[in-house]
Amino acid sequence: MDTRDFVVRFAGDGGQGVVTASDMLAMAAATVGYHVLTFATFPSQILGGPTWTQTRISPNEIKSVGDDLDILVALNLEAYHTHAEEVRDGGVVIYDSKFELPQEQRALGIPLDELAKEAGEARSANMVLMGALAHLVNMPQEYFENFISERFKGRDAIITANLKALKLGMNHVANTEMHVVDLQPPKKPSYKQVLIKGNDALSLGAVTAGLDFYAGYPISPATPVLLYMERNLVGEGQVAYQVSSEIESITSILGAGFAGKKSMTATAGPGFSLMTEGLGLAWMAEIPCVVVNVQRGGPATGLPTKTEQADLMSALYPAHGDVRLPVIAPGTVEECFYASISALNWAERYQGPVIVLSEHSLAERSQNIPKPDLSKVVTEDRMVFQGDGDENGAYKRYENPELSPFPIPGRPGSYVANGSEHDPYGDTTHLPQYHVRMTERRFSKLKLLEDGTYESENTDCPIAVMPWGGSKGPARDAYDALKAQGIDLAWYYTMFLHPLPAELMEQLKQKELVLVPELNYQGQFASILRSWGVKAEAITQYTGLPFKARDLEAVFSQRAKSNGNGR
Repeated sequence: MDTRDFVVRFAGDGGQGVVTASDMLAMAAATVGYHVLTFATFPSQILGGPTWTQTRISPNEIKSVGDDLDILVALNLEAYHTHAEEVRDGGVVIYDSKFELPQEQRALGIPLDELAKEAGEARSANMVLMGALAHLVNMPQEYFENFISERFKGRDAIITANLKALKLGMNHVANTEMHVVDLQPPKKPSYKQVLIKGNDALSLGAVTAGLDFYAGYPISPATPVLLYMERNLVGEGQVAYQVSSEIESITSILGAGFAGKKSMTATAGPGFSLMTEGLGLAWMAEIPCVVVNVQRGGPATGLPTKTEQADLMSALYPAHGDVRLPVIAPGTVEECFYASISALNWAERYQGPVIVLSEHSLAERSQNIPKPDLSKVVTEDRMVFQGDGDENGAYKRYENPELSPFPIPGRPGSYVANGSEHDPYGDTTHLPQYHVRMTERRFSKLKLLEDGTYESENTDCPIAVMPWGGSKGPARDAYDALKAQGIDLAWYYTMFLHPLPAELMEQLKQKELVLVPELNYQGQFASILRSWGVKAEAITQYTGLPFKARDLEAVFSQRAKSNGNGR
């Protein structure tokens, strides 16, 4: 059977090499020109517990993790019982022959440890698996041989052992005459690509945008951002360090922002909750900074290593009082890179805090994307006060209705960066006219951020689909499937959730219905859109896992047909 697509899931316990196997397959496939996309989910303990990863490979662009499995690699019996039902008809279960499976016609036991030892390297069991998988989908052996030679360059003994393990795995399957698909050859793109995870792409974007200061506290699934910054934010005038709490994170980046530096931290839901008072101060004192919230299941500790899109309300309205923060939510690994750039630019432009809402499924996802051309990245710096202040050297920092130049401590323009309501100098005041004036100033600055881009298609249709964040991929797969069936829907998407691009907002208000797929119980973005005058309806899921495209396809089809669209 010829196919354009191939999905394999590795399942077992943490520490069995499940993540390594998935990443290894993705790297080998990406090296020869395939498009790849991975997904990982694991328990919160350091070692052990049910873990699974998934790799999707195709010669064409991939938008989602895939609905069904061509191959399940089960490294223990629990993994088999948990995942076997998701193997499609004609698919195959590969299992470690150390344990026995129930009667299963399309199953193949492999003595992984024995073959690895025969290869001369006990740690090469994953390469035995790669050989087995390569034969099952007719991937040429040289794809993996080149990968092994490059990955272990200079370590000839390891290269020899892994090449033997690869061959042993292929021969073991060849002897069974079992086969799954014939994966079409890759179409290597003319442009350069990079295989990267969402957290790393987001971090790279921030460094590219001129980040000066990073402070962070370890928390799943945002910790890789801290680790990246500690390794890479090391130039002159750049600082990255681990703090003792999320409260120290937010206050540290506020201090850096006040001092004129581009500053950022990354956290997850529980840490973001601790930052709300600091975000209120950043809004009130108008201090530029960026907070990345890599969403996970909640509330409380919740599902710390599962994915969700349930922090949108708290991102928009994190503090007490009248606050509504700018929010950017990337939907792909590539968008993660540009989201952090846009967030730092927005923070500098409007002089205030900006929230980036990533999510676990993006953070841990590996995907090959076009290599960003750093020479084309546009970065912005805040408008800095260059005057002399009044006769006493003081500066009316908050005088203008919308924005005023930012004074840097130690330079001209002394003022008070006050968390209390203040007058134009920043001095505390409780007079009603100043509270009205300053509240309107803080909100009016958001108009400076209405330049976000958006996608649109088939805009004349009265019913629209508008996902956000990581739900973009499966929603787009579902949309494309319905379009091929002649079912008409409009498509809209943007990672700039607030403020929405002005033209996009106007188009959404004209629709009879806007369907919003989102991974939360409350339908948060749909609710927000309704408050802004859009007839939005949420399609929700809160399993800790991404949408399946076919589930969204069924809902989109039903809603379109019930409103008179399609056939």
